[in-house]
Amino acid sequence: MMGNRRLARSIGDMGFFEFRRQLEYKAAMRGGEVVVADRFYASSKTCSACGNKLETLPLSVREWTCPACGAEHDRDVNAAINLKNLAVSSTVSACGEEGSGSARKRRVKPASAKQEVSFVAV
Repeated sequence: MMGNRRLARSIGDMGFFEFRRQLEYKAAMRGGEVVVADRFYASSKTCSACGNKLETLPLSVREWTCPACGAEHDRDVNAAINLKNLAVSSTVSACGEEGSGSARKRRVKPASAKQEVSFVAV
């Protein structure tokens, strides 16, 4: 079905939709949070050291040097660092705030855990 030009895009998008749906469901069940980057977020073109953003960066360029600070970047590693920083900055981690500790609000009821009976020796 992926060979069909008319259906390939819809089928391909559906696979990612299902992955994202499952990821959000399981994260909510365990008290986690899924942070989604904007489709046009320039994670590869933004310097992870100083924040300078390049105007253009062709896909053929795998390593580049930031013109502002001189830091050398591997395209994929730099994008991963920028996405990690985006996820960390989008959550609130102050004491008692949302996103900290196990007292987060849960959208889905967590699965019940089996409890063992503890005996006290007298």
